[in-house]
Amino acid sequence: MTISIITVCYNSAATIRDTLESVRAQTGQPVQHIVIDGASTDGTPDIVREYQHVDRLVCEPDRGLYDAMNKGIRLATGDVIGILNSDDYYPHHGVLAAVGKTLDIHQTPALYGDLKYVHPLRPHRVLRYWRSGYYTSNRFRYGWMPPHPAFFVRRECYERLGNYDISFRSAADYELMLRFLYKHRLPACYLPEVLVHMRSGGRSGASLRHRIHANREDRKAWLKNGLRPAFFTLWIKPIRKIPQYFWH
Repeated sequence: MTISIITVCYNSAATIRDTLESVRAQTGQPVQHIVIDGASTDGTPDIVREYQHVDRLVCEPDRGLYDAMNKGIRLATGDVIGILNSDDYYPHHGVLAAVGKTLDIHQTPALYGDLKYVHPLRPHRVLRYWRSGYYTSNRFRYGWMPPHPAFFVRRECYERLGNYDISFRSAADYELMLRFLYKHRLPACYLPEVLVHMRSGGRSGASLRHRIHANREDRKAWLKNGLRPAFFTLWIKPIRKIPQYFWH
């Protein structure tokens, strides 16, 4: 089994070395690393070229984050695909080996784990701990979702169920996981360990205005799939994040 890791970046010179180093350090698991750069002007592509483990670097304008992810998926040849953005990194060298071993044992099409948000300048300082927990078919209606960077899917699932919908500005990852796991009942196993460290600062939770926009996009994700959330689903979703600040 080979795992294809897709890293999307734009003007990420300040952080992308951590991402690249963490993928290069993975042991015990064949890895294909694809980097999709949106025509950075800060030297990001030059940094990427220093890392010989990178199998493919694409440097060109795109139509946004999810368009870039779709480019990576189309280039991927591994059996399993994971997304690791340029603010994120794997916390130890055995993450992808654990992912591959667990998928081999359970023989599921998808796998997800946990994630820690860390301080953007002091990455050893944990700000939030996203502990996913085990999934049951109805948990999406109660605001549940796995952390996107800790979500791994067999490549054939993208071929069968589709890629990221680029009509979404910030919720295409939520829409894809809702479509895969809830609408199409794709079996997924839970690996109960931290798979990714993410620097804090995401758009969807940055302000009340962004939160309202994210809520609208979440609703659009349900309706676009012919699904109807409960009246409380989209409001309980951000509320579920509150305990993450106390689970360090």
